[in-house]
Amino acid sequence: MSSTESIAQVDVRSVPPRERHALIFSIFRRLAATESMELVNDHDPLPLYDQFQLEAPNGFAWDYLERGPSRWRVSITRLAQAHAPTSCCGACGGA
Repeated sequence: MSSTESIAQVDVRSVPPRERHALIFSIFRRLAATESMELVNDHDPLPLYDQFQLEAPNGFAWDYLERGPSRWRVSITRLAQAHAPTSCCGACGGA
């Protein structure tokens, strides 16, 4: 995706596990369409991917940059959502 912009590296390895998903989603919600964050984690963040599938279906791109064994890096891009003006729930910030 050539139109993406990487804005921040989010290294959650020192963040307590119970706080990681909330932190990652708070950063993701602040991204504009086509902006990306680079997640750095100490394990494969597959449970986070599943949560993204539930909370932002078709609203993100997930690309592994590095796959362990001690460090995983994932680019998470917020995708533009096309919807009719009257059906916007506001969750995407109008993207």
